[in-house]
Amino acid sequence: MYRYDEFDHAFVSNRVEQFRDQVARRLAGEISEDAFKPLRLMNGVYLQLHAYMLRVAIPYGTLNSRQMRMLAHVARTYDRGYGHFTTRQNIQFNWPKLSDMPAILDELASVEMHALQTSGNCIRNVTADHFAGAAADEVADPRPYAEILRQWSSVHPEFSFLPRKFKIAVTGAPADRAAIQVHDIGLHLKKDDNGQLGFAVYVGGGQGRTPLIAKKVRDFLPEQDLLSYVTAIVRVYNLHGRRDNKYKARIKILVHETGVEELTRQIEAEFAHLRDSELKLPEQDIRAIETYFAPPALPERPEGWAELTRARKADAGFSDWVQRNVGAHHHPDYATVTISLKPIGGIAGDASDEQMDLVADLAERFAFDEIRVSHEQNLIFPHVARADLEALYNALLPAKLATANAGLITDMIVCPGLDYCALANARSIPVAQAISERFGSQARQAEIGELKIKISGCINACGHHHVGHIGLLGVEKKGAELYQITLGGSGDENASIGEIIGRGFEPEKVTDAVETIVDTYLGLRLSKDETFLQAYRRVGPQPFKAALYGTAAEAA
Repeated sequence: MYRYDEFDHAFVSNRVEQFRDQVARRLAGEISEDAFKPLRLMNGVYLQLHAYMLRVAIPYGTLNSRQMRMLAHVARTYDRGYGHFTTRQNIQFNWPKLSDMPAILDELASVEMHALQTSGNCIRNVTADHFAGAAADEVADPRPYAEILRQWSSVHPEFSFLPRKFKIAVTGAPADRAAIQVHDIGLHLKKDDNGQLGFAVYVGGGQGRTPLIAKKVRDFLPEQDLLSYVTAIVRVYNLHGRRDNKYKARIKILVHETGVEELTRQIEAEFAHLRDSELKLPEQDIRAIETYFAPPALPERPEGWAELTRARKADAGFSDWVQRNVGAHHHPDYATVTISLKPIGGIAGDASDEQMDLVADLAERFAFDEIRVSHEQNLIFPHVARADLEALYNALLPAKLATANAGLITDMIVCPGLDYCALANARSIPVAQAISERFGSQARQAEIGELKIKISGCINACGHHHVGHIGLLGVEKKGAELYQITLGGSGDENASIGEIIGRGFEPEKVTDAVETIVDTYLGLRLSKDETFLQAYRRVGPQPFKAALYGTAAEAA
């Protein structure tokens, strides 16, 4: 994984000292909260409903055990003993004191971590496939390109004050596990007919008030042109994006109002001026960055296949976990492992300091000291020998980190909602907990199969409800919480925005409504192999509306 160079160390340390002075002046009353707000946002500090919140960057979701132990230390020392992993592959601490923020950032800097550009109208943390460098279906590891984009975008003098926040995601496999089509820029790393690496480029995706799927503006961009082309896109956006209305300031609105053909013409015209500039990436520089992401030496472990078969026969719980949370690795003797942060009835994405310390220990023992954070709020060990899976499972089990639910109905994406967020209209966490408990039976989850529920406490869609197979949006109506349901969304390579199914449901009725939807699906699917999303796309919303509301009039 990437290591800081001398510039990185000096830059982060200087920023910490600068912020230390700003915090001291704020606490002394020398600057107002309004004046302090842009300064704290530049350092990842938000003012939430009850307290300040610190959002720490985990670039492209990759970290090691030393960094994970530091996150555990921050949770234990400065927070209330836990952290919350987010859909941006970051971690948030919800309760630190403002006076402690400089000390936290200083300690994070000691393990090459920071909170820069995790907020504000700039290019945010670049995200990537959480199985990058390991997945069996991968064409190439996208993380070197994410790192190139991170270096390029950090305090970029031209792009530090964009019309609105800007998000980039990169994937390197046919299966999109980074949701690139709901990002401002989505990059799909692939090879052309000659075996050369490059990108399909998508622009203008996003969720929030106006959910839109990104448009493809380039089918193949040679890898050396990455920075030139991305610069062209952001420059066009910076020039023409609206600054008079923050609800219409994202690039997705510019794409929608300008039209993809005209916007592509403008991007290509700007690119023509940049393609042979200093932004063109020399091949030796790309290859040099790649060396930071070289996979670990994986010794042959063929005995793992027989041991795995034996262990699965002996332990049904372990067998379920392997079925759901273990994936194919490019090396046949190894596997990828999803460590679920969605225990039945728990809070999605939360991890205690003890759990983080355990994950760090197990990463050293079983996973070549590599940990990933997924945008679905789970942790990943990308390289685990099949022969070690049973021992890993047994170590995770007592810590409630071995829930066998990856991709199932209880593996929900959930925003913090009204329990923490000042923008929220409704509480996401209790609704998710009730659904998790209702569907917690392993047998029932297995019967239902793959089904992604995503829950947001407000229209900003931090819980990605627009692309949930079942999406729940908390809204406020006449002072009461209601939950609007969407169906048929997806954030994968066949991305789609869910359809609003009808009027909202009160908090106490949401779980029953979800159960009605699930039962309707089970009754109409053609076989056990037909997933919820496949069935919905086949039959459309009408059977679900009828089951939920009885008549079309009630659904309106």
